Amino acid sequence: MKQGLIIIDVQNDYFDNGNMTLVNTKIALQNTLALQTFFRSQNKPIFYIQHVNVRQGATFFKPNTPGINIHSRLLPIKVENNEVIICKHYPNSFKDTTLQAELSRANIEQVVICGMMSHMCVDSTTRQAAELGYQPILIADACATRDLTFQSITVKAEQVQIAFMSALANFSDVYNTQQFMAINN
Repeated sequence: MKQGLIIIDVQNDYFDNGNMTLVNTKIALQNTLALQTFFRSQNKPIFYIQHVNVRQGATFFKPNTPGINIHSRLLPIKVENNEVIICKHYPNSFKDTTLQAELSRANIEQVVICGMMSHMCVDSTTRQAAELGYQPILIADACATRDLTFQSITVKAEQVQIAFMSALANFSDVYNTQQFMAINN
């Protein structure tokens, strides 16, 4: 089964000094880099999703700001190795983008997903990938999220992460980076 790696929104605004700093971005980035290296070593395609927020009053991922740039440690993108950047404007990486066409062009049957934010873009993209029949694999320790507040109750990022990974296990196989690489070696 031909796999492709989808790296969602690993962009500057989510890291220290960004406009929407998340929890555990350094760990998620380290694991994303390991996945990038693994996929490159096997000549498997990588799809980088870059969110550009065009909503009026957006506070992060604003067009023409350094915050929208893909994290420098993931660069350079190796186009000659079938790596592509796909721009999106919604949490779901498939909505109004070329992602499905690119997956089809590369004959991808299964997607491996990592990125940011677990409770938004990773969630909606994973669910859509399952609905489209891509049998997604989600790499939990290569994802990051943040504290959330609901009805004056703060839910810590660690609990948000656990809740979303456990829910997404109904739509995908959920592994950590080392588990995934051991199974696919």
